This record gives sequence, C-alpha cells and structure tokens, in this order.
Amino acid sequence: MVDAGGAAAGLETPNSQETWPLWEVFVRANRGLNHVHVGSLHAPDASMAVRNARDLYTRRSEGVSIWVVPADVITTSDPDDKDAFFESPAGKNYRHAVYYTASEGVPHL
Repeated sequence: MVDAGGAAAGLETPNSQETWPLWEVFVRANRGLNHVHVGSLHAPDASMAVRNARDLYTRRSEGVSIWVVPADVITTSDPDDKDAFFESPAGKNYRHAVYYTASEGVPHL
C-alpha cells in the first residue's frame, strides 16, 4: 500500500520523523587482539545492529567478535583541547620512567 506521500506503508522514508539510532561497530579479528572501530550503522535495536554489523563488516570471515555501541552514549574528548588534555602536568615527572635512575648493583634493570 502506498500513502499520500508516495511511500510504502510501514517503510521509513528520509523525511520520516522516526529514524533508527546510530550504532558504532567494533570488530576483533582474532583472539587476543583488540576490538577495532570499523564503522557505523543504523539499526532499530542491539540485536539487529549485531546482525547488520556481521553482514556489513565481516563478510569474508574477518572477525571473531563484534561489539555494537549506541553512538549517543559515547563520550569523547575535544580534539581542540588535545594539548591541555594530554599534556603531562608540571611537577609530576615521577610519572615518567625517565625520572628514575637505575639502581647500582641490580644487573637486571
């Protein structure tokens, strides 16, 4: 059935008020490796997001594990504040290994 706007009944159109949430997808290639961000997709729920992620990002058996995370729950740092955010605080050199000297008489250090 087609509505007055020309869209099929039950299907969403780009002008629709309802859109599926955005999910960020992470795939682990092999056991022991980290999950790596591979892309994003829209899906109605987590289960469908995992299925769609499998179909989109592991078509050639590249992965052994998939994580999907709702994009709206991810919090990030501001790239414009990178210098202040990642800069080591002044006076806290003890946090870096170069601050310490090797002990004499301890051959394995």
